[in-house]
Amino acid sequence: MSLSWIPSEAIRGFGKLPFSLGVSHYDEPLPAQVDDVEALRRADRFRFANRLSAAATFGDDGEVLAFRYTGGAVTGATTVRLGGLGATFAGVAMPDLRAEPVVGDGWVRFTQTGGGRTALPLPRQTSRPPYFRLQSPVTWSTLSLTLFADGRAEYDLVGASAFPRHWVYDADGHLVLKSGITDWARWTSQPSWRHTPWGDEDSPALVVAAETALERELSHRIMRAGQRPQVDNLAAGTELVRQGTPGDALFLLLDGVLGVDVDGARIAEVGPGAIVGERSLLEGGLRTATLTALTAVRVARAGRDAVDLAALAELARGHRREEGNGASGGTGPRPAAIPAARRESVTA
Repeated sequence: MSLSWIPSEAIRGFGKLPFSLGVSHYDEPLPAQVDDVEALRRADRFRFANRLSAAATFGDDGEVLAFRYTGGAVTGATTVRLGGLGATFAGVAMPDLRAEPVVGDGWVRFTQTGGGRTALPLPRQTSRPPYFRLQSPVTWSTLSLTLFADGRAEYDLVGASAFPRHWVYDADGHLVLKSGITDWARWTSQPSWRHTPWGDEDSPALVVAAETALERELSHRIMRAGQRPQVDNLAAGTELVRQGTPGDALFLLLDGVLGVDVDGARIAEVGPGAIVGERSLLEGGLRTATLTALTAVRVARAGRDAVDLAALAELARGHRREEGNGASGGTGPRPAAIPAARRESVTA
């Protein structure tokens, strides 16, 4: 299942005005465990949900005997407030798109696109005639689910709209994957539904593994407790920090993907929710890795007084990639012709 929601600091330019005035609102970060989607929908916690489930029957030799789709998209809502008044508008769902399942030797893959648009108008410029629209753009995600004869199930986020954030949960409701980039400008320039999967286009999703529970706790403290941190925007190719230089700041990656290099070798790629830079802050020394923006990124900068140092020390013990304990996470879509491998968890 994917849930699409609007994180803070994700909107730029004129589009921020309704959020700044309190007419519209950003969404609180979703939980790492989702047991009741309907409760989240009633609480106006997400814009759209895409739920893909399926069943398959295999013979003793692994032959696929029967299969079927279940599940489907769920629309969220948008709440607007003006003065003391408020109103909630349900989203407008697009019809679910379900590809013909791909059958292989001992496996079958299902692919589903779900999403829609908000009921409220959104004045915006578009990239093609008529160059202006009042109707909001379409939000979507495309999920794949591969069922194996031995009982395994693997999943991936193979496509998604450029906005908002898309989080992917497994069958047990655990957060496992995230879209790596939110691009408000590209999303609002969407000419029409014809430039979405319901027309003739999909956008490959830049996907990263979910961060650890400890990172989520520290992220909340950085963004919600005390003074709001400084937020910086970096272009792709820009170094955030360089190995061997002094540093006394901690960074929370809000959007985009950072490459982690030690002695010139790439040892990891991390995405939104990752916390980096803790070693030099804790040890009062030098940066132990070079961090480079692989895409456009947004990072929150915080000092040592913004977090619990004991929790930060625990996080640092788990990181130490330069000592061979790190793993590199995938950040791009997988080929659709072979079963998608379940991504391993990556910490920052």
